[in-house]
Amino acid sequence: MSISFICSPAQAAKKKKSRRYAVSAKSAILMNSTNSKQLFGKNIHRAVLPASTVKVMTALLVLEKLPLDRVITIGNQADTVQPSKVNLKPGEHYTVEDLLYAALMMSANDAAVVLAETVAGSEAEFIKLMNQRARKLGAKHTRFANAHGLPTKREQHTTAYDMYLIFRQALKHPFFKDAMVLRYKTISSQEGRKIFLKNHNKLLWKAWKNPAYGKTGYTRKAMSCFVGFVNRGGETLIVAVFGCSRRWDDIRYITAKYGRVRQ
Repeated sequence: MSISFICSPAQAAKKKKSRRYAVSAKSAILMNSTNSKQLFGKNIHRAVLPASTVKVMTALLVLEKLPLDRVITIGNQADTVQPSKVNLKPGEHYTVEDLLYAALMMSANDAAVVLAETVAGSEAEFIKLMNQRARKLGAKHTRFANAHGLPTKREQHTTAYDMYLIFRQALKHPFFKDAMVLRYKTISSQEGRKIFLKNHNKLLWKAWKNPAYGKTGYTRKAMSCFVGFVNRGGETLIVAVFGCSRRWDDIRYITAKYGRVRQ
């Protein structure tokens, strides 16, 4: 004799609810940058480590201060920067444009430092500009301590909401937006050495009809991070996730579930 158990509607609903996706990010936000409407939020003002999403601010300042075609001579400081990097060699010459591609696509720390020094004379002076610009944008809970996002003895933190504000401003520059969508790029020194770049954003290779384009970040302490944008119904949505154990799944879930834009 077999006994079958039939779940009541309430039990079935409870079981289904228990299988719902749980966002792994410690902090996350989805904003409609067109009308500044918040579509999703989780601890959006919580202090988090930014990792390499710091390079969004670095790129913003560079785009505001330097012409893309300016040629920069690589100094000795590039040799001392820790990976990730593209191994720029002292004495080589690159355009600002190519160094920005390296910083944004390959998260090259050496490129970020060279750009920072070119803008302000030293990375220390550039950090002052970063923090001033953050405050001007309303990112009141952000403090930068370097141009690349690696761990530092000095305090460095941001919030999902602050990074939304910074990324929204960076998107106003066509070059920045164009760089976000590239899978590959080859840059060259003025001397002819070529460097192949592959975007760290794995969503560009996943079978996803409308992926998120943006800047990745990771350190052991910060865990996985991301700030980027998706296009929905002619509008731009900005998504930021910090402290993730399932970064790509978090982004896909948040943008798919909460990113529907009414026509």
